Amino acid sequence: MNSEPIISLSHVTKRIGRTTLIDDLTFDVPQGEIFGFLGPNGAGKTTTIRMIVGLMSITKGQILIKGKNIKTEFEQAIRHVGAIVESPEMYKYLSGYHNLVHYARMVPGVTKERIDEVVALVKLETRIHDKVKKYSLGMRQRLGVAQALLHRPSLLILDEPTNGLDPAGIRELRDYLRHLTRTEGTTVIVSSHLLSEMELMCDRVAILQQGKLVNVMPVQHFTRGNDKVQTYQIQAQPPEQALVTLRKMAAVQEAKLTPEGIIEIATERECIPDILLGLMQNDIRLYGVQMVSQSLEDRFLEITGGGQIG
Repeated sequence: MNSEPIISLSHVTKRIGRTTLIDDLTFDVPQGEIFGFLGPNGAGKTTTIRMIVGLMSITKGQILIKGKNIKTEFEQAIRHVGAIVESPEMYKYLSGYHNLVHYARMVPGVTKERIDEVVALVKLETRIHDKVKKYSLGMRQRLGVAQALLHRPSLLILDEPTNGLDPAGIRELRDYLRHLTRTEGTTVIVSSHLLSEMELMCDRVAILQQGKLVNVMPVQHFTRGNDKVQTYQIQAQPPEQALVTLRKMAAVQEAKLTPEGIIEIATERECIPDILLGLMQNDIRLYGVQMVSQSLEDRFLEITGGGQIG
């Protein structure tokens, strides 16, 4: 993967009157990454997306797309971007194919071969000649992605792409975006209120709150945390004897027995082998040990103090 950023935001600020909507926002997104945008209602996600695509002016700072400034070099910058905001608008009385042909006429350099290529990429070959009014919402979303990809953008921006999709449609979209980053090297920025899907879909996530960037981190770091001390679950027999033994160990900071008979301990990863050895030396039978990961939703609520995603 190319480590050079496809998009770079540097000290981006948006003010309207005395109100600061976005406050000193800075982050980079490299090629081939799916980057998640999270935040409570009113955090500034949509405002940031509008500034990225040039629909809203920037008060301070700069946004570079492939090195081109969205403020001073708009045409050169925006040619690298494809975007869908919520449900894509299509001509429902036309077929999916003719919708793409109509759009291709407005974009220089899009060939029939490229249209066929993106149709195959979003797996609409068998339905592309049906009228769009017969499409499911998931199929319309995929057609919208095909349209956004016709000019081979380096950056695809999807604002709430899972709105109205059923679980199968959401999974199709997630699998497709993964396929897209692998085969075309496209960078994707996605905003969604479905935290469980963002956890499965994204490489990294950024959390915004009150217009400020709280954190940017790989998903696995959000869900596992960066602290050395982690929570582990141990299945052991007899559990009561194991609990007494664990509480005597200096390496175990905390130990408790769950209602299901599983022991939870707080310790460092490097200490686990010695802890398990200590249990076995006390004639305790071990059946399993695993680290407990927080969900992205748990971490989001922890970081934002319970703010509602939106």
